Amino acid sequence: MRSPSRRRFLTGASATAAAAAMSLLDSRYASAASRDRALAATAARAVRVEGTTLEQVATATGTGGYRRLAAGPGWPVVVRTELAAAGGARDTARTGLASFVQFTDLHLADTESPVRFEYLAPYIDSAHRPQEALTVRGASSLVERVNSLSGGPYTGLPFSLVMATGDNTDNHEQVELDWYLSVMSGGRITPNTGDASRYEGVQNSGSAAYWNPESSFQDTYKKAGFPQVPGFLAAAGSAFTAPGLSTPWYTTVGNHDDSIEGTLPDLGLLGSLYTGGSKIEGVDDATAAKLADAIQHNPAAAVTLLGQLLAGGAPIRHVTPDERRAPFTPKQFAQAHLDPAHTGPGPFGHGFTSAMASSGKLYYTFPIADGVLGISLDTTNRAGWADGSIGTAQLKWLESVLQSYSTHWYDTDGNVVRRGSQDQLIVLFSHHTSTTMGNTLPDPYNLFEGRHTGAELVTLLQRYPNVVAWVNGHTHANQITAHGHAVPERAFWEVNTASHVDFPQHARLLEIADNGDGTLSLFTTLVESAAPYATDFGSTSDAGLAALYRELSFNDLYATPAAKLGAAPDHNTELLLPKPF
Repeated sequence: MRSPSRRRFLTGASATAAAAAMSLLDSRYASAASRDRALAATAARAVRVEGTTLEQVATATGTGGYRRLAAGPGWPVVVRTELAAAGGARDTARTGLASFVQFTDLHLADTESPVRFEYLAPYIDSAHRPQEALTVRGASSLVERVNSLSGGPYTGLPFSLVMATGDNTDNHEQVELDWYLSVMSGGRITPNTGDASRYEGVQNSGSAAYWNPESSFQDTYKKAGFPQVPGFLAAAGSAFTAPGLSTPWYTTVGNHDDSIEGTLPDLGLLGSLYTGGSKIEGVDDATAAKLADAIQHNPAAAVTLLGQLLAGGAPIRHVTPDERRAPFTPKQFAQAHLDPAHTGPGPFGHGFTSAMASSGKLYYTFPIADGVLGISLDTTNRAGWADGSIGTAQLKWLESVLQSYSTHWYDTDGNVVRRGSQDQLIVLFSHHTSTTMGNTLPDPYNLFEGRHTGAELVTLLQRYPNVVAWVNGHTHANQITAHGHAVPERAFWEVNTASHVDFPQHARLLEIADNGDGTLSLFTTLVESAAPYATDFGSTSDAGLAALYRELSFNDLYATPAAKLGAAPDHNTELLLPKPF
């Protein structure tokens, strides 16, 4: 049958069509016919599906070795009823309340930086990615996609904002931050550091450990089927104009925006390494294994070992020093967002204020829509390690905000407290997830302040019925979790979205709707960048490079695309929950 996804659809689907979509809770369909029925049900319930994964999805072709991508069938919506039942008339009674977009884990990377550990890729898959020279162009293509969409697929509401939930930079360098701000607001970008006339990273080193795209040398990647792409590195580092978002945008901070490689505490000890000219190109397997283990489990030991390697224990590649590679502090992170050159569509500061630039406290509230409040948290721990937590001061601030926007809540004994003067639906944003906030090492800048875990945060949020969602990233995987099965009126959804550096490179559209029957629906729809699915190894155009960015990420030798992709209940969903007031 002809795919319905190219048509424009009106809301008000039949109960039969809706039921067909509701029954599909896995991404593997028994037959093409069942898939087509699911797509038909999805399309009938949506205002429009063009440009989303409801329409089409990047799909691998062939078997074994390097696999090419092509446009595959779209994914249907999965209706999740763990927290509330789905009323049969909700499609015709629905009122849209909010529509917004989540970016996460862009990891805009200075691939020529001395403070990168590409040789650890066999042990830490994020240490080196064959596509990483294209992060800036890939992110700009994602912006292009969002700009092309007129609004949410189910409510039709225009997007009120885009929120980037952390790891916006890869190694918290000032030049990476400048690229991020330019990608979001628009402007001319040259994604190259050091000597502007040439590439000085590991991908032209001649080492078999890395993909050397411009060379015919049979490195490990080419032996696995990776192509030779003449002119790739020169094109990747060349100047281009980023269109910038046409929608207001906000920023949440992530661990890669705060520490060395997102893991090692930045205590000012390695600043000269960032801006200097000595780059470790590789180490023996035993040393690599030792350093990788230290980075993940003993940051202090990792810094010591790095010092030893730089003092003569490893082959050094000389690169052109560049002061723009200097790491930024939390205060500088906030201050950079206040630069009028990066205002774009606003708001001024993109969530950050001059007070935050003075204090380094990177958490705040902002309006999503009338009656819907956003809260952005800082879950990074400056003591190091990738996972996070929050300090006592921030936790107390969060609870005060929740009480300010709630007419009633539950105390720690389960009793109802009626005190507030207003109710707003609340959506929480953070970089880390509830399960990756177990890092309670003392913050070296606030040694006597307690740190609090994701489990503690879940307990707090469940005391406030108007909290409807917690949106986050960090894991680089799509996963949606229901919190509060036992007490639905104290329930919320946690929406974790995959990164835009590893495959599947998704952003997520989110819509909140009042179903008119005592329930709310939170719709989540994944989108891919505007890059074409087909790649051309002979093209180094901006569109061609963005297409390669996606395909290379799928074929990354050390990545696990299937694990990051998630299942159907983590993709395009309708998440039901009780209306709190």
